[in-house]
Amino acid sequence: MEQRISIITLGARDLDRARDFYGALGFREADASTETIAFFDMGGFALAIYGWRALADDAGVPGGDEDADRSAEFRGVSLAYNVRIREDVPEMLKQAEAAGARIVKPAEDVFWGGYSGYFADPEGHLWEVAWNPHLPLDEDGGFYVV
Repeated sequence: MEQRISIITLGARDLDRARDFYGALGFREADASTETIAFFDMGGFALAIYGWRALADDAGVPGGDEDADRSAEFRGVSLAYNVRIREDVPEMLKQAEAAGARIVKPAEDVFWGGYSGYFADPEGHLWEVAWNPHLPLDEDGGFYVV
């Protein structure tokens, strides 16, 4: 696994309020954003804002109930590690598991056209391992959302 983070995704209980907040900070939303997710280019990686429940559901973990307390299982944030080829997703999940991670969601095709799975590190922090055919990585492992 290369030492990098591709995307930091924050779960938002109110996506419009979160968009307004980051816009007020001067963050410019990328054209890749949709009504359900906001992307901000951070120079080689991205900050994403996604619905709290949608993020929990995507990871396949409990804690997506917007009225529930933030559980130890779901903290409303995930880190993403993007890979260059689809076949690297299950390999990275195996590597993480061998290092002590717990596989939360095995690799599978996802609705946005990619392939991903999730693991939790020994402290319970969620990592998505993803292959995204729409955002190829540069030679340094970075990408830019526009």
